[in-house]
Amino acid sequence: MESQSSDNNQRKELKDNESEKSYIDYLEKKISILENKRQRKNIKIQKKKQEIKNLINEITHLKELPLQTGTMLEILESENAYKAIIADSLGHEFVVNVSSNILRENLMPGKMVALNQRNMTIIEILPDNIDPFIQAMELVDNIPDISYENIGGLNNQIQEVRETVELPLINPLLFKKVGIDPPKGVLFYGSPGTGKTLLAKAVAHETKATFVRIVGSELVNKFIGEGARMVRDIFLLAKKKAPTILFIDELDALAGERLESDYGGDREVNRTLIQLMAELDGFNNRENVRIIAATNRIDIIDQALLRPGRFDRLVFFPIPNKDTREKIFQIYLNRLNIEENFDLKKIINLTEDMTGADIKAICIEAGMFAIRDNNDIIKDEYIFKAINKIKDIRKINKEEKKIYS
Repeated sequence: MESQSSDNNQRKELKDNESEKSYIDYLEKKISILENKRQRKNIKIQKKKQEIKNLINEITHLKELPLQTGTMLEILESENAYKAIIADSLGHEFVVNVSSNILRENLMPGKMVALNQRNMTIIEILPDNIDPFIQAMELVDNIPDISYENIGGLNNQIQEVRETVELPLINPLLFKKVGIDPPKGVLFYGSPGTGKTLLAKAVAHETKATFVRIVGSELVNKFIGEGARMVRDIFLLAKKKAPTILFIDELDALAGERLESDYGGDREVNRTLIQLMAELDGFNNRENVRIIAATNRIDIIDQALLRPGRFDRLVFFPIPNKDTREKIFQIYLNRLNIEENFDLKKIINLTEDMTGADIKAICIEAGMFAIRDNNDIIKDEYIFKAINKIKDIRKINKEEKKIYS
């Protein structure tokens, strides 16, 4: 009996031990689960605290006064601090303080800066972001595939441009040895289609320079300060891509004689022109940037723009004479499949007073007449038809100008 009772006690004791162990395991698992929950809750709390901190910072920024932008013109150094001359979007100039947080090496003329509205102190140097519209003015693949051989005649004009644009980019040391500064700008003027744009592209090709083309009308903007900002961005792009040929086409659209006008659009055009003249004056070093402009109406260009120091050379592009027309025809006809015994002299005599652009159009139209007849050879008769067609188009254009003038 005693042995049986002892066995029962042992069994009970083992059972109690197993229950206690199981209960301990249960409590440990529960503690582990609660610990995991606590850690997850702490992580959520930290995230919420960070969100609250971010929201507080955002509210603080929203309560601050907005900063005004301006352009740094000049740095004024004193013993204890720096000052600067800045211009706002309206062209007004101010002498302002510079925050002590801005390093001296970051202060450069031409930089866009953020200004405190209350005291006009420079708070921050803004990055040089170029408008995508301005970047699109740079020709794809940079260098136009046009050489001097593609230009018929214009020998004197080519010589002028090689001296004033090409030589300073290729051999700038030559000017230093002589002791003179290279010409800053060249203005092409003459009738439409006489080769002004073509020669500008050829110079960019010969110098292996980036070619940036601007049309004057693109800089005429109705919004205050936009035109001047675009001019600054264009010159900034040209400097970044140097060596650069900066070609301003249709200059008369922007640089007509200034008039006293109360219209906002006229005043904005004047502001843009003033900014262009400031850039041409070389207030900021233009480095390896050569300026070429073109106009069909030099008679209406503002005289302030034509003075030496802005456009040092004025290059005239005349209507092609007989010899020049022959050279231009030879350039275009060499690319065409023309019949033998082609009467070039007769064609040249029929194209008096026509420009290089007209001659190119004649060759294209002659090819179209050949295609219309399912012919792969261009005959004399196609050329004659093309000449008559271009003459008719010119006559219609002249009559329309008289009606609308």
